Amino acid sequence: MGRHGTIAGRKSAQDARRAAMFTKYTRQIIVAAKDGGDPDFNPSLRVAIDKAKGIGMPNDNINRAIKKGTGELAGESYEELSFEGYGTSGVAIIVEALTDNKNRTAAFVRSIFDKNGGNLGTPGCVSYMFDRKGVIVVEKTDDIDEDTITMDALDAGAEDLIVNEDNYEIRTEPSDYTTVLEAVKAAGYEVVESEIEFIPSMEANVTDESAIKSLNKLINALEDNDDVQNVHYNCTLPE
Repeated sequence: MGRHGTIAGRKSAQDARRAAMFTKYTRQIIVAAKDGGDPDFNPSLRVAIDKAKGIGMPNDNINRAIKKGTGELAGESYEELSFEGYGTSGVAIIVEALTDNKNRTAAFVRSIFDKNGGNLGTPGCVSYMFDRKGVIVVEKTDDIDEDTITMDALDAGAEDLIVNEDNYEIRTEPSDYTTVLEAVKAAGYEVVESEIEFIPSMEANVTDESAIKSLNKLINALEDNDDVQNVHYNCTLPE
């Protein structure tokens, strides 16, 4: 089974953090637009815009973010950072951030790890436990034939398709992610989530309730920060 929870659970969590998501996607658009402001010629920007529209970000906000990225409007300059460490029970965690203040973000991440039974490590200390993959999630509906979507995904260049409770999880190499994503959309499938993620190759099994509570608190605190874009971890936690 894939690591993605139910679509209803993810949508509920996203709705609860809508304002924070606006900030995160604005930063993604700004950074992506540095390679060009036309989404027809900048796949990364096109993906960032699609995500922003998916959470209801107004077009004016999107256009301002693009202009900040291209330099047409004054704006902040963001740096990409990643942090690696361990949570309770030795769970491996990777944090990806976009920040205009490296010291502030590093201090925040270290503090959250320390306060929640974790340990921030050195670069490479846990990344070997993960594979970098593109993940495209399609909602499972009665009119989608499993064999057909599998063939469509593989023909588009996907590595694998995983069948979950209420969705199909398509995995790709990072270099093929945009091509496969566009092909899946062109074939008429509704993409409810897509991202290039760190997929764990070694899964931790956490059953202790206090450890689960501590891990959830750590991960939620990280995800609620405007600088943090993604948090990846090698265990399955209750939603």
